[in-house]
Amino acid sequence: MEKIMNINKILSFDIGGTKIAYAILDRNGNFLSDVIQHQTPAAPGAVDKILKSVVKRFDNQIDVVAVSTAGTVDTTNSFVTGSVGNMPKGYDQIKFTELSQKPVVVENDANSAVWAEYVLGNAKGCNNAILLTLGTGVGVGIIANSQLLTGKKGAAGEVHFPIRYDNHRLCGCGRYDCLEIYMSGQALGLEAKEVYKNDNVTSHTVIEGLKKNDLSAVTAFHNWQEMVKNGVVLFADIFDPEVILLGGSMAHFIDYKRLNDEANKLVVAPPFLLKEAAFKNNAGLIGAALLAVKKIESK
Repeated sequence: MEKIMNINKILSFDIGGTKIAYAILDRNGNFLSDVIQHQTPAAPGAVDKILKSVVKRFDNQIDVVAVSTAGTVDTTNSFVTGSVGNMPKGYDQIKFTELSQKPVVVENDANSAVWAEYVLGNAKGCNNAILLTLGTGVGVGIIANSQLLTGKKGAAGEVHFPIRYDNHRLCGCGRYDCLEIYMSGQALGLEAKEVYKNDNVTSHTVIEGLKKNDLSAVTAFHNWQEMVKNGVVLFADIFDPEVILLGGSMAHFIDYKRLNDEANKLVVAPPFLLKEAAFKNNAGLIGAALLAVKKIESK
């Protein structure tokens, strides 16, 4: 691995079950190129091929490779220790550090996103902040006393604990009735199926129905938003943050004033602010780049 004296350009990846996005950023999180996206391939080994091809194309222009990824990441920021259900088989076997002779820094996507918000976004100036990403699952990024909280093996922030005990919904982790399967974007689709009594409806059906004030859509969304509120209250009471941010595909539709007011009536901890995350789809790219600079320059 080459020793980098001055980090000026970072090739940053954001890898999820739906897409692989990448761009070149500077050390301050500013974009120096457009964001390019590929659909995440399902075939084993195909993600590795895409990464190698992109790195090869830009390797002589950059100083560092940064990776924001779904799944848990080891505490040396070198490899994925646990993949997730929507990633291709064998994804956790990718040898990220062999992608380039330049330094390669890997971090969980929610951790990357919350770091972007902490440094530059809607958690700037806060010493304690939580980011909940409401996508297919629920990603959790935690800033505690100005430090990224990763846990002993990099797995902090999982939401796979049961909130009911009647085996109502099977979660992707293999257990029933985890918080994730009630407050994720996927959960809104499941709520819609129950309210509409129709297996063909999705979360998109609900969002379109809200525009028409359709009663079933309003009911499904209200039920789902109540579970989001319960999750917010839970994290507020455990971590006592100044701010909790919601990101991901479904976060834009939340009634923030209502949830902020209601959640603050329920918490035992001191009041906090509930906001939408600032960077939306680019948070992982920005945070991974910022974390890569921080990790390398702290050595």
